[in-house]
Amino acid sequence: MSVPVHTTPPDARTSYIIDQLEGERLTIPGSKGVFRILASSKQTNGGIAVFTSGAVLSDAPGFHWHNEAHDVFLVTKGYLKLWNGDKCRIMGPGDFAYVPPKVIHNPELLGPHTETVGLVAPGDWINFFRYVAEAYKGVLVPENDDRDLGKHLMQKMMASQEDFDVNFARGYEPPEVAEGPLEPYFLRANTGPRWVLGGIVSRPFILSSQCSGKFAISSIESSSVYGAKTPLSRWLTFATVDHCFCVQEGLLRVKLQKADADAAWAEVREGQTLMVSAGEGFTLDFASRFVRVWSFTNGKGIEEMVQNAGSSYPNFIIPEEASAWDDAKVLEVGKQLDVEIADL
Repeated sequence: MSVPVHTTPPDARTSYIIDQLEGERLTIPGSKGVFRILASSKQTNGGIAVFTSGAVLSDAPGFHWHNEAHDVFLVTKGYLKLWNGDKCRIMGPGDFAYVPPKVIHNPELLGPHTETVGLVAPGDWINFFRYVAEAYKGVLVPENDDRDLGKHLMQKMMASQEDFDVNFARGYEPPEVAEGPLEPYFLRANTGPRWVLGGIVSRPFILSSQCSGKFAISSIESSSVYGAKTPLSRWLTFATVDHCFCVQEGLLRVKLQKADADAAWAEVREGQTLMVSAGEGFTLDFASRFVRVWSFTNGKGIEEMVQNAGSSYPNFIIPEEASAWDDAKVLEVGKQLDVEIADL
């Protein structure tokens, strides 16, 4: 296999696959939840950390803010109540929220079982989780952990308040749950801009231009029905940008350029995560009727290629047939993004 499969991220900036519900698994005592770190500073050159989290109904950690860290919440199962600045929303599967630095926020995972995907930038912020948590060796989440979450967090923060970019907002009066127009940092499922390049659709949750170039997140979708050749059926080498692909539906296949030319495709299935490090050539194959992958990058990545080389897409699902594309434009966009493109 051209890409190794791990249960925890390797201790280097390299390419790998993480199995479903695996990762560096941590639980904060009393939280009734688990963080599963898929990639952090060692794998992204300090840029971002990507993780999943699961929990049953429990107390929220408390209102807090960060001086420098950007926070992201994406719901995959259940519901999340998120206070975010002067707004509060109940988020369901597919909903997205972005919390910029200095904005007071507080996430509460609503039972009976909620799962989210998160990103923080810079990646070193994830060390806060490592500091306040302990290793988790159970199955899903510690539902019967009745320790006092608030007391535990306060004790930890008092012991090392200067080491981490977490500032609790004591006495804060939070807003009530509201509906109405969504703010830029809230995005309901299957809304927002869409772009198409051939049969590849990109639905950005947030672009690097919206967060000082720190990261980008997009849903990348396509189908095997269109045939093996796509605008991106080449070796793609992003010079400085790492890609973390979390497969939500279908089967994604990947091959690394450094592998033996005759090596088999590595399969990445629903729930698995593929990490492709910067400077490593790779090619992707959308290998089932519908494939939906969430792409997390520490800069302008594959989502920017689809947007800049493709066109605005008015529909809500992938097209019945792949549209024609301008190959010269794909190559030109690759040059603009410092992406080396080579034929397979």
